[in-house]
Amino acid sequence: MISRFATALAAFCLLLTVPASAQKKGDAAKGKEVYEQCGVCHAHATDEKKLGPSLKGLYKKAKMHNGKDANDTNVIDIIKKGGNGMPGFEEILEGDELVNLIAYLKTL
Repeated sequence: MISRFATALAAFCLLLTVPASAQKKGDAAKGKEVYEQCGVCHAHATDEKKLGPSLKGLYKKAKMHNGKDANDTNVIDIIKKGGNGMPGFEEILEGDELVNLIAYLKTL
């Protein structure tokens, strides 16, 4: 009985550490439309570096170009806040656009 409670509590605590936007399942097709803003600076089908690094295979890599783990929390943080010359998009993305974008990035 205690082990079930401990497991449930651990799972709940883990959910609290993941941003709410990462907990929802997005629509990759809609995320591809959002990605058009990103495609100006980031390639998606090749490893070509444009103004920013290619996002091809982003979630298949252990680390991103900035050395951080390639996971929802870190990817969302960069998209929202920007960094290293990239503007933040927290005030630009609306509704489920961020969730959909993450779903699309996972298909690359």
